[in-house]
Amino acid sequence: MRRSFKFVLRPTRHQEISLAAMLDDHRALYNAALEERREAYKRHKVSIGYGEQSAQLKEIRAADPEGQGRWSFTSQQQTLRRLNRAFEAFFRRVKAGQRPGYPRFKGRGWFDTVTLVEGDGARWDSQPHHPAATYVRVQGVGHVRVHQHRAVAGRVKTVEVKRESRRWYVILSCDDVPAQPLPATGRQVGIDMGVTHFATTSEPIEGITDECGHLTNPRYLKTSEGGLAAAQRAYARTKRGSKRRRKAAQKIGQIHRRIARQRADHAHKTALSLVRSADVIVVEDLRIVNMTKSPAPRPNGDATFAPNGANAKAGLNKAILDAGWGVFLGILTHKAESAGRELIAVNPANTSRTCPDCGHTSGENRTSQADFACVGCGYAANADVVGATNILRAGLVLREAAPAA
Repeated sequence: MRRSFKFVLRPTRHQEISLAAMLDDHRALYNAALEERREAYKRHKVSIGYGEQSAQLKEIRAADPEGQGRWSFTSQQQTLRRLNRAFEAFFRRVKAGQRPGYPRFKGRGWFDTVTLVEGDGARWDSQPHHPAATYVRVQGVGHVRVHQHRAVAGRVKTVEVKRESRRWYVILSCDDVPAQPLPATGRQVGIDMGVTHFATTSEPIEGITDECGHLTNPRYLKTSEGGLAAAQRAYARTKRGSKRRRKAAQKIGQIHRRIARQRADHAHKTALSLVRSADVIVVEDLRIVNMTKSPAPRPNGDATFAPNGANAKAGLNKAILDAGWGVFLGILTHKAESAGRELIAVNPANTSRTCPDCGHTSGENRTSQADFACVGCGYAANADVVGATNILRAGLVLREAAPAA
């Protein structure tokens, strides 16, 4: 398997200055390459690709030995590949009829990552005989101390240096990471995602869910809304370009990053508990981007618009994004793979409207957000539990059909 390991860097003051300079020089290279592509097409209708721009690196480095020349050649190639991927995504969206999103120039604060190749520009554990610390060597910066809180498995392929506000991180991308299968439990579970409850399982799991199978939704954004609103008001009162405005923006960023870390921590702990508790896990194949779209306007034809439920939908969208379904499902997928568990994604259509007892499907079965009462047979239960049960059954059907396919 391929896995990533993220650690905090502890650079000295001089190393921090060098890391910031490395980001600035790579940002300048990215912007210059973007400008070259734009002007070539604008003036001569010529498309320039990664190959042509990469071939210019040797000349660029020779002309600026104290700037571009001091950094890793392969890291600069990775920066040009990053721009190339941005253009490939742009053309793919154009062909698909989506909103294109032309690649933009990167200003300060919008280019915070440099990717280096292990053994060429960076070396992990560069001082293996040091008795008490781990170091990573970065060309042009030196040996930077790493706060390594867990062991690294597999073979390090790339080393990514990232700045988040005032913190620096190193992200290792490793190949050939061995799986760590867990002992069998004999349990199969379906999971229904929600906003009232973070998730509901098809059966209660001791130590993880309550007696109904519900997992509590922590609502980290809602909990921090007071402090976030105060920080945003303070930012609005500052003068554009001032030092106070920059500090106020950093405060807002700190709150958002704390919320993101809380969500990720909750997702990791919840996913690990579920993976340890079940051999087969069935989840919904959710299209979260589509679920959180704003409703289309409803013109009346006389320059006015009919109500379209935008306010209510905005509240639902905010609750869905606050729950962090996408983060959780992604982490659950990786942990299930590492543990040798089977994860199945099913179409969520009508899972909360179908009676698990008689199979009758109707919107009238869902009497409220929390209650399910079948109009066909009278079966009654919690609506989320019904959804999780139907999700599990759909997943088992797919599982049985897979060998025949």
